[in-house]
Amino acid sequence: MSINEDAYDVIVVGSGGGLVGAYVAASRGLRTLVVEKTDRVGGTVAYSGAGLWFPGSAPLSRAGLGDDIEEARTYLRSVVDDPSREALQDAYLAAGPRLIDELEQNPWFQSFVHGPVPDYYASAPGTSPTGHTVFPPPVEVAELKERRALLRDSLPTERFGFDEGPVLVGGRALIGRALSAFLETGNGELRLNTALESLIVEDGRVTGVEVVSDGERVRIRAERGVLLAAGGFERNRELREKHQSPLTGEWSEGAPANTGDALRAGIAVGADTDLLDEAWFVPGLVHPDGLPVFHTGTRGGIWVNGAGERFVNETRPYDQAAHEIVRLHATTGVSHIPAHWVFDRRHLDRDSIGGPPDEPLSPEWLESGALKKADTLEELARLIDVPFDALKRTVEEFNGYAQTGVDERFHRGETPWDQMFHHIVGFPADPRQNFTAKPAPEWPNPLLLPIDAPPFYAATIVPSDIGTKGGLKIDTHARVLRPDGRPIDGLYATGNTAAAMSGRVYPGAGTPIGSSLAFGYLAVVDMAGSTD
Repeated sequence: MSINEDAYDVIVVGSGGGLVGAYVAASRGLRTLVVEKTDRVGGTVAYSGAGLWFPGSAPLSRAGLGDDIEEARTYLRSVVDDPSREALQDAYLAAGPRLIDELEQNPWFQSFVHGPVPDYYASAPGTSPTGHTVFPPPVEVAELKERRALLRDSLPTERFGFDEGPVLVGGRALIGRALSAFLETGNGELRLNTALESLIVEDGRVTGVEVVSDGERVRIRAERGVLLAAGGFERNRELREKHQSPLTGEWSEGAPANTGDALRAGIAVGADTDLLDEAWFVPGLVHPDGLPVFHTGTRGGIWVNGAGERFVNETRPYDQAAHEIVRLHATTGVSHIPAHWVFDRRHLDRDSIGGPPDEPLSPEWLESGALKKADTLEELARLIDVPFDALKRTVEEFNGYAQTGVDERFHRGETPWDQMFHHIVGFPADPRQNFTAKPAPEWPNPLLLPIDAPPFYAATIVPSDIGTKGGLKIDTHARVLRPDGRPIDGLYATGNTAAAMSGRVYPGAGTPIGSSLAFGYLAVVDMAGSTD
């Protein structure tokens, strides 16, 4: 073992959202090291659309939406409904605009832009139909040069070999820009293939990390502090079974290396935890390879449970829809895991499945069994093992709603979020699936097409996630807290390594990554002290 191999001002563990915090530290003249467990940077952020829920930020003002922080504060207070998190909410709301202002001063980040994604709780006070989400601009691969090879691939590329082409968007654009800005400060260093083993504590203060780097165990000192930004524990089967049974992580869409290393290291030095039973749940459409892909909203067809009955607005904001699957499975005595997405030829012709609307159905969907096909509803009911009489009643009820355009049971199509799916398919989870939707002019509500045009189909929906959201408790400076509420000197956490400021809800597009960046920023400001 090498002892005190080197010393830095700041060590950041993880290279997703923490990479922006690393840039903020390095830009202040702090010698900053980023350690990354894998051979690529980006973590789960690289899979994302990179939305940042930042009310009051400059991109919103440039879009003519003004300073909306107080309305957003009212909204957060209402949907989170947890006084113990109000101070964290206030810190978050203050940090977002400041961080954007700072990043936009660096030519690598350029100007963020507002994306009109409605807040997820349409009836809450302070909600916005245009939302508070901002996105990074795309970046050309040629601009990144050799750094392009350091970026984690997008999920469509890793899973399906999708060619992103010469321009990177979403999370890949954010990570590529942040990496370049960080390295070009002259104060930043990146070590790949370097896994956190433990934290070093001296006289009650975290003073560094012990890591395994390319097979060698080393100790590295941090003069100002250690920022844990290594994602959640979504890929740790043992922890998922302990805290989130029956979910065990195999359906997660978090980065494969997110096994809770930073969480365990924090707990080992006395950190308190919260929300370990929670995740950023999303419905997952099971693809022919047997694994789910984030399914943001359903334009056609219905979801039914093991009793053959519809149970939710299928276009409800994804975190809410997936939570409902988990809740009903645990409380009703009726299987909701998996759920069955039932639709017909009309929907398939309009929207296809698993890709662009004009993309023909790949044979592997049927060959693999990911999609089941039947000439009659009765035959389909047998294939998915649900009672035919119940499925028939459910479909007939839904077809009545299609005629009137009003979903009297679950009100699909009535909120700004739902209505966004009148026009697009797949936004905002996967840039590959942000496609212009085909209209349905013969029906009063394009989200309520009747299911009466054989053949009939059924796909599988499971509760997936884009990361766990429980972790180490932090304060408004992102300092990690002990069970008695005192901070652990020198230790900070952000992103999914920390317990979410939004508690058990998902307020709007960009809350997870926005939280990662905001609290990473607050951590660095605290570490920088008089140098800020």
